[in-house]
Amino acid sequence: MESLIKEISIKDMDGVSIGHAQNDEAKTGVSVIYFKNGAQAGCDISGGGPASRETPLTSSMTADNPLNAVVLSGGSAFGLAASDGVMRCLEERGIGFDTGFAKVPLVCQSCIFDLGYGKSDVRPDADMGYEACIKALEGCDDSMGNVGAGTGASVGKLLGMKQATKAGLGVHAVQVGDLKIAAIVVVNAFGDIFDSSNAQKIAGLMDPERKVFWDLEETFVKMVTTPQNLFKTNTTIGCVICNAKFDKAKLNKIASMTRNAYARCINPVGTMADGDSIYACSIGEVVSDVNVVGSLSAKVMEQAIKKAVESAKIDDEEYLKNCL
Repeated sequence: MESLIKEISIKDMDGVSIGHAQNDEAKTGVSVIYFKNGAQAGCDISGGGPASRETPLTSSMTADNPLNAVVLSGGSAFGLAASDGVMRCLEERGIGFDTGFAKVPLVCQSCIFDLGYGKSDVRPDADMGYEACIKALEGCDDSMGNVGAGTGASVGKLLGMKQATKAGLGVHAVQVGDLKIAAIVVVNAFGDIFDSSNAQKIAGLMDPERKVFWDLEETFVKMVTTPQNLFKTNTTIGCVICNAKFDKAKLNKIASMTRNAYARCINPVGTMADGDSIYACSIGEVVSDVNVVGSLSAKVMEQAIKKAVESAKIDDEEYLKNCL
């Protein structure tokens, strides 16, 4: 099967581009996924604490209007302000749903909690969203790691930031025949992160000396009672994009199937301490089957999660000096 799947660059997908902006001192940022010709979209929210904006636009019960952009950011719910800048940027260029009175850009957003890393009082705002949107309009940036929304991401925070591991933003794309699928993900999970190909842990909870990994699930279970003040600082947010033609109902199914990647790579996952969310977007006319695309989307997301961790690795000294 692997021989049928060819890895490509997300830049090889027509109609989608990514732009990033971040504050490297405060360790937070924004990533804008812009759809040149609009996108139909679905969404799956499996975490108990999402910070999100306009997700009802992805419901099959709402108007069938294409999205102009999906925004991923840091800043927890404060970071939702970034979409104000994205909307301003798009409106200035005449991009949006034409109401007859004004063109209203349709923008969905999800945020990670990164306030425990860098500076807690500096969050993505409208200006940062505007900057990221400008970059997305200029071209597709396939950078990974500590960039954009992944700048302040970390994983395995059960016992606090100093026993956690740095993570970031990952991108992976494939082609099978005429079908192309890409995934963008920001990994900021409560749980440990595993390489799905061999079940080896690659990031997460560490011992106090940061020498070896501890099993987060085992440590968590031993606590019996939930340490409420320690770990409500998580969320893995992502977006899968295909050039196949689907309506919103099928895209919601694809988003929910893509969630299998979270289950294969993150443990525990989808907790009340996470805000795990996945968007699924259609930007093409290729004819394909929803089950095939959903299955492949999960595989592509698995690789994006792995890349998000591997590309974000930094020295412990650098990591620890930014932990609050």
